[in-house]
Amino acid sequence: MRIVIAEDEYLLRAGLARLLAAYDIETVASVESGEHLLTAIDEHTPDLAIVDVRLPPTYSDEGLRAAVAARAAQPGLPILVLSQHVEALYARELLADGQGGVGYLLRDRVFNNGEFIDAVRRVAAGGTAMDPEVIATLVNSSPKHSPLIGLTTRERHVLELMAEGRPNAAIARQLVISESAVSEHSAGIFDKLGLIATDDDNRRVLAVLAYLGESAAN
Repeated sequence: MRIVIAEDEYLLRAGLARLLAAYDIETVASVESGEHLLTAIDEHTPDLAIVDVRLPPTYSDEGLRAAVAARAAQPGLPILVLSQHVEALYARELLADGQGGVGYLLRDRVFNNGEFIDAVRRVAAGGTAMDPEVIATLVNSSPKHSPLIGLTTRERHVLELMAEGRPNAAIARQLVISESAVSEHSAGIFDKLGLIATDDDNRRVLAVLAYLGESAAN
């Protein structure tokens, strides 16, 4: 796997590159700005870009805006946002194309190497990896016409855990229900979001992206 890192702090860039190398993941470019990120992606065509939200020159949302621009130039390019901040507007826009391959993790809530590398590989493969705090921020800032309005409280909880990338067994343990109950709630979610029957893994990704990206699409 070949990765581009966009992070303004040198030590964090270097540390990420060393961690990834330990798992046979190659960092083909390590940059400190959104502009350089776009150049690196165009030059290297990586399998994944790891991007901080706040990059030079203004340290506001340059990283996310560059990630959105990169996805527009290379549809489906996997993006993993790794930051201390949640920027809801551009996060939704990043999710809105419904193609998968998107993650958003908060630095201080990544507790071990295995968890992080699992998220990297999942996103690179076209899946999602969303921190619960990011999900909560996006859901709470969704408009009243969000498709979440039609979901029950239990369906909402199941969908939030789906967004974290958890399989049915893990969701069942977290909510203290059976796996068959998780399957029933999942079927209800798919139906209410208008997702036709297809591969279950794909529908899980589409379900997550449907509600997180809905407001950006409008």
